[in-house]
Amino acid sequence: QVLLGESGGGSVQPGGSLRLSCQASGSGSSTSRLGWYRPTRDSQRELVATITRGGVITYADAVKGRFTISRDNGKNTVYLQMNSLKPEDTAIYYCSAFTGLNSYWGQGTQVTVSS
Repeated sequence: QVLLGESGGGSVQPGGSLRLSCQASGSGSSTSRLGWYRPTRDSQRELVATITRGGVITYADAVKGRFTISRDNGKNTVYLQMNSLKPEDTAIYYCSAFTGLNSYWGQGTQVTVSS
């Protein structure tokens, strides 16, 4: 089982920046693909960004050029640097770990972008 602990959410004005962190622990956490997801309007979870242990990265089109995902394998931690935030980025951001067999989710951290 993989446990995920998120931090770094908050409130910011449009154009501002936030950095999310998520530390993974437990069996399989070091080999997992780690990433961030957020809910869509119909309550599905859409990919924001993911990164494999080897550094292969995937971004949603909506965040390309504004968000940067990175990973510290020694700390089993994934980061999401969010710049040029827009009101439509407001959401609960969920950290995810995929081991190849199972998916695990964190509790989520709220990001609010508002003037």
